[in-house]
Amino acid sequence: MTRPNPHEWLPDSAWKDIQKLVTIDDKAFGKVADDVAGNGAEWKAWFTSETPERGDMPMNYSERLTLFQKLCVLRCFRHDRIYRAITDFVTAEMGERYVQPPVVRFENVHEASTPQAPIVFILSPGSDPAGDLLKLAEKTGFGGNRLKFLSMGQGQGKIALQMLETAAQRGQWLMLQNCHLLVRWLRDLEKALEQITNPHPEFRLWLTTQPTDKFPIGILQRSLKVVSEPPNGLKLNLRATLTKISDEGLSDEVCPHSAYPSLVYTLAFFHAVVQERRKYGKVGWNVPYDFNENDFRVCMDIIRTYLNKAVENGDEKLPWGSLKYLVGEVMYGGRAIDSFDRRVLRTYMDEFMGDFIFDTFQPFHFFVNEDVDYVIPNATTRQDFLDYVETLPLANGPDVFGLHPNAEIGYFTDMAQRIWGQLVELQPQTGSGGGGVSREEHIAQTARDIQAKLPEPFDLERVKRNLSEPRKPTDVVLLQELERWNVLVTTMSRSLTNLLRALAGEVGMSNSLDELAQALFNGQLPGMWRKLAPDTLKKLGDWMTHFEARHAQYESWVEAGEPTVMWLSGLHIPESYLTALVQTTCRQNKWALDRSTLYTTVTEFVEEDEIETRPPSGCYVKGLFLEGAAWDLERKCLTPQPPKVLVSPLPILRVIPIEAHKLKLQGTFRTPVYTTANRRNAMGVGLVFEADLTTQEHESHWVLQGVCLTLNES
Repeated sequence: MTRPNPHEWLPDSAWKDIQKLVTIDDKAFGKVADDVAGNGAEWKAWFTSETPERGDMPMNYSERLTLFQKLCVLRCFRHDRIYRAITDFVTAEMGERYVQPPVVRFENVHEASTPQAPIVFILSPGSDPAGDLLKLAEKTGFGGNRLKFLSMGQGQGKIALQMLETAAQRGQWLMLQNCHLLVRWLRDLEKALEQITNPHPEFRLWLTTQPTDKFPIGILQRSLKVVSEPPNGLKLNLRATLTKISDEGLSDEVCPHSAYPSLVYTLAFFHAVVQERRKYGKVGWNVPYDFNENDFRVCMDIIRTYLNKAVENGDEKLPWGSLKYLVGEVMYGGRAIDSFDRRVLRTYMDEFMGDFIFDTFQPFHFFVNEDVDYVIPNATTRQDFLDYVETLPLANGPDVFGLHPNAEIGYFTDMAQRIWGQLVELQPQTGSGGGGVSREEHIAQTARDIQAKLPEPFDLERVKRNLSEPRKPTDVVLLQELERWNVLVTTMSRSLTNLLRALAGEVGMSNSLDELAQALFNGQLPGMWRKLAPDTLKKLGDWMTHFEARHAQYESWVEAGEPTVMWLSGLHIPESYLTALVQTTCRQNKWALDRSTLYTTVTEFVEEDEIETRPPSGCYVKGLFLEGAAWDLERKCLTPQPPKVLVSPLPILRVIPIEAHKLKLQGTFRTPVYTTANRRNAMGVGLVFEADLTTQEHESHWVLQGVCLTLNES
């Protein structure tokens, strides 16, 4: 019999898992549920700690349980710490080498290869073996015309087969890059390889591909496969980058400037940081970028060129402006297609590059706390730098990159879910039957429940007649919103009616109806509805609640006039409403539209009931959520997030149209406002507007924390 959850701080899912754990091993876990229920304060302290996997468990459980049994208990309480705990478990049981990916040495790959077996590089984010292969070719006498490259793509298949035939006859090396872009052609490559029976002894075929299940099994079976696993963690990333610098790469012969080795290490640290931000999802980067070794190598050449020039000219000052622009804006910034991601890169440049890194009176730290100190070591050779890197901790928190410790909760939870998903896939796939409601009955009941909640479409002609003339820009927005709403409601009603008829056998079940039925069964938002609705990450149940709230706002707008406080999440295209506000104010004040903009200020109002009238210009906006920071109601400014609180509500925001030349802001942070937590994609879709939030910290603090506002909590 299920016992009620004894504590408010304990999630219901955790309490259910604890009771399930008791049934698995009564000897080890038999008293866990009783102990948690009777000693809440001790368990709460452990549950709320930042690293419970490394702290002592309450009531001497650390001594009573094995390492694996501790993992089982931790899994009940803190999903987000399982990934780190598994890493610690493998390290303790097997050794650190089993959690550190080996550095791929191309000399060893070449020695193990044969002319008959292609070498297939399975690419991971940020990896590019072309540069390492070029170095190996020059070292082994295959530089120049003896090494051929071809990047695969449309129309390159025939050229590749011709180059393959020539290389096999003359003993050349041929590298075909990005084979996953031409998977159909790989069948032709497989046949061509079978026909090459007596290749030149020095011939080698190198292939690169991203993981794909369409890669021909015949090529994989006969090939030497090399997986370049991306380094996980700052230490491993630094080690991988520095290992690829040659022994003489930091010598005085290459660059006599005394700052050169330190700047190369700074660049390596920056390179590791921008790669590591990827794993924190949208908090790290709006768009994931494949920063790779080529970026680092070219920037290293840029630094060497500028420092050599400074030595020749006798300049004591370093050209920081040029270096920061070329590294942060051109090389790394050239990959960043999102303006807010480029802002992050510029901030890192300002934090890592300047005369202050050589200040002897106030030593520079990339990051320092009571546990670790990341500095530029006093070293001049590659081996000295590598020796220092080995002293760094294997694991690091997100605060090293300027992110809040909360940032890793989402990352670790996602990683744990992936591990569990892979473990489930490894289990024997067996089916089981049982009683209860059938699939068709469940779908039909869900469809009928939604049908009962569907309102009638708005009568647009009646709405138009009731609007005053001349129409205001916001009236036009209302009519556009209602048109889109009517299309959505009509589509939902028609599709649900057809689905119920199909389930009853009256009409055939089309592909679109089958997809609708599958979505309703899984509790997901159907695709045919999703494309007619505002962007959302919500499941079907939450989306229906949002749907009803949208209808209530539209109905209020039609019957009682423009809302005193606007809920932007309830609009299909919220940015059109904000543009209409600017247009209205420009007409009233005779401003030029192209020279006007929006300014925002956070009010002291938390609930919309506290506001009685609309502002003279602009509007009040409710329903915004802060990610990456919280709002201090007393000081009326941004403040760090509380532990384990990833999203927090913002008080009601006032949006004020203003002439751009009159806008002079100080002590504010320009904060992007996105529709959902997915932020902005590679196509630039998702950004609604930019808000001005008061801050007492320097804006770089919030830039690196990835602070933003969203219209939807989830």
